[in-house]
Amino acid sequence: MSWRNFSRPAWPLFLALLLPGCGVMTALSNTGRAPPLTPITNPNAAANYQPVSMPMPGPGEAPQSPDSLWQSNARAFFKDERASRVGDILTVLVSINDDANLKNNTSAARTGTSSFGFGNFFGLENLVPKIFGKNENSATLVGVTGSGSSTGTGAIQRNETVTLSLAGEITQILPNGNLVVTARQEMEVNSELRVLQVAGIIRPEDITSDNTVASDQMAEARIGYGGTGTLSNMQAPRVGQQVVDAVMPY
Repeated sequence: MSWRNFSRPAWPLFLALLLPGCGVMTALSNTGRAPPLTPITNPNAAANYQPVSMPMPGPGEAPQSPDSLWQSNARAFFKDERASRVGDILTVLVSINDDANLKNNTSAARTGTSSFGFGNFFGLENLVPKIFGKNENSATLVGVTGSGSSTGTGAIQRNETVTLSLAGEITQILPNGNLVVTARQEMEVNSELRVLQVAGIIRPEDITSDNTVASDQMAEARIGYGGTGTLSNMQAPRVGQQVVDAVMPY
């Protein structure tokens, strides 16, 4: 079958399918079944992986403990059970409770009056009554009056609460000893795929004895919670509506 066999009425439908790109193809491939889970891969081999580079303090001397079996910062006598090396697993405790209430009111008004004319202009002022009528005066030939007002009111009320825990792993050890932690969790419920992602930088001292760390102790924390599936697709605007909203100036 060649491209010439396409009838003209079929071309708009064909272009409409190509417009959203791979999003339509992904939705069609998942028709009749739940969204597939993402396979477990090496985070450092991901296409969007970027090593973390942060300002580092000057080098310091390691503490010396001669003739001692005790390890510095250890929680156990013979072995520290907390995560400390690349690939070690620890639990990230996410607890977010944000409450914001903002309200802004603005009001502005302006009124202006301007007039323009000329008394003497190479004798041309005598032509004004002949052209515009005998009642017209060249000194008050043009007058402009303008007024404007604007009123704006805005309010934001937000209340977000997220409490959960997920396991992550150490992906990088910075020169000052801080640890880069990446955690990702996927859960599928009734054809709806929920994805939770947490990444950030922690201090080894903030890892508790039960090998957990709180999200509010993570620097440069990146926390994402979302999903894909039938319900998410129904709640999201259609691709065509998103394109119209992006290009329309009003």
